[in-house]
Amino acid sequence: MEPIQLLTPDGELRDGADVSLKVDASICRDFHRRMQLARRLDDEATALQRQGELGLWCRSLGQEAAQVGSITAIEHRDYVFPTFREHAAALYRGVQPGELLALWRGITHGGWDPAGYRFHLYTLSLGAQLLHATGYGMGVRRDGADEVVLAYFGDGAASQGDANEAFNWAATMSVPVIFFCQNNYWAISTPVGQQTRAPLHQRGRGFGMETYLVDGNDVLAVHAVTYQAAQAIRRGAGPVLIEAITYRMAGHSTSDDPSRYRSPGEVDLWRARDPIDRLERLMRRQGWADDDFLADVRREADDLAAETRRACLALPRPGPAELFRHVYADVVPHLERQREQYLAYLADLDPVQSFDSSE
Repeated sequence: MEPIQLLTPDGELRDGADVSLKVDASICRDFHRRMQLARRLDDEATALQRQGELGLWCRSLGQEAAQVGSITAIEHRDYVFPTFREHAAALYRGVQPGELLALWRGITHGGWDPAGYRFHLYTLSLGAQLLHATGYGMGVRRDGADEVVLAYFGDGAASQGDANEAFNWAATMSVPVIFFCQNNYWAISTPVGQQTRAPLHQRGRGFGMETYLVDGNDVLAVHAVTYQAAQAIRRGAGPVLIEAITYRMAGHSTSDDPSRYRSPGEVDLWRARDPIDRLERLMRRQGWADDDFLADVRREADDLAAETRRACLALPRPGPAELFRHVYADVVPHLERQREQYLAYLADLDPVQSFDSSE
């Protein structure tokens, strides 16, 4: 089965796909801009990590089309459960650079208000967010709300028990969730061919879900497929699994050296399929983007990078009392005693330093 594709790597529009989309200058300019902004933030965060300002960073280089195409295809009332790599999706939902980087700077377990953005916190435990999304979706179904749940995951997470449990619960309970798999070919250093004998989208059929296979570097096709899936779910069709074929052009994280397990030729092959370059070829050919437009986007991206750096360096360092603040929803006596004892202990170690017990 060939992935659904509307735009070839050479920037040519294709006919005859199973989905359709009105392609014009407006939608292409918007998608191009959002992908460029996401990549620029990604580059700046990587630089901040290399300079010691972030403890870790997981890049999304090469996966911008899969994220922009899917997140723009659902409504703002729909709820999103990301992994730890959906930076383009987070930006689209309005998450600010400082909020996005707080987790990676090691000063919080979250960073933003999920309810405010309809965008859940990043989940670093592989596959756990799929169960969260399924449970949330069960609540949506019982409430009778006109809402779709979008849950991102990678090919590596598909090997987790959590993923298969989520698929089964979602299918049997007809949960309104889109399981969106960004198959970037590598689960850290394990290639997808060693993880599964069958294509990942076929697994969804085994659980009784409708499935799609799409070219994940084609932002137009991803958008069209995700929109079609969302509309079917709103009509009561039940869960859908989308497998988007893309590629992780950087390492799994900034602590990973991908040259140890994959060849330069493989990376070069996928670099030639870069999703941003692909869309830009179409836009130039159609006269939808000139040098002035592209320069404006680069300036906006540079401004975002500067704001990202400023916001990162301005993040406040939490005080020691913060350790106890979010253990329980309400203050409990034994935890309050532990907090006071801990602050007194720190004060004995450093009498000059002031530790505010009201922190």
